Amino acid sequence: MIRVLLVDDQPLIRSGFRAFLDLEDDIQVVAEAANGQEGLELAGEHLPDIALIDIQMPVLDGIETTRRIAADPALRGVHVVILTNYGLDAYVFDALCAGAAGFLVKDIVPEDFLHAVRVAARGDALLAPSITRKLINRYVSQPLPSTKGPALDELTGREREAVVLVAQGLSNDEIADRMGISPLTAKTHVNRAMTKLHARDRAQLVILAYESGLVTPQKPAGHTGPR
Repeated sequence: MIRVLLVDDQPLIRSGFRAFLDLEDDIQVVAEAANGQEGLELAGEHLPDIALIDIQMPVLDGIETTRRIAADPALRGVHVVILTNYGLDAYVFDALCAGAAGFLVKDIVPEDFLHAVRVAARGDALLAPSITRKLINRYVSQPLPSTKGPALDELTGREREAVVLVAQGLSNDEIADRMGISPLTAKTHVNRAMTKLHARDRAQLVILAYESGLVTPQKPAGHTGPR
């Protein structure tokens, strides 16, 4: 059973998501919260598998709520998925840096929404390759200083290669094709790299790849940075 916490200040939004989820035999909504502070408290009380959290809320916004959940060892099993009205808005990259496993646009179709919840519950990052590429192109505009440390040095050559390809927005199947290995081996390289770099999920692995200097982004033409 996948246990879900809904955190959104709009009752109609919460009701809509709950209606979809309650129809599924393998998903249970364990609690609802109208702001981030309530969501944080309920996360500690119910220990859900997934916390669906809106970005803009009163009392405590979604980014700070995500950051506190990610920083609490007792909540390590809680996978945060950010809810947004606008897709790639100015807050999404901050949310991923704070520890979110991915994000969903609120006008997502029901079938994709249910699939996304199950994907996140498995511990996989909820970032399609196309979304990863958009995040890279829009938000990572300046080369970051290299901060290579012991953890990065522990990666094997193949693991480094896999991390670079993840940061480029490739799926496991695409990584396998690029590296000439099986999808299972590609997934193993990615998972081992996540463990060594202490990344909660694939989304954080993308962030760490840039922050560490392992990947250096190019500034897109005409780009002026986050709004």
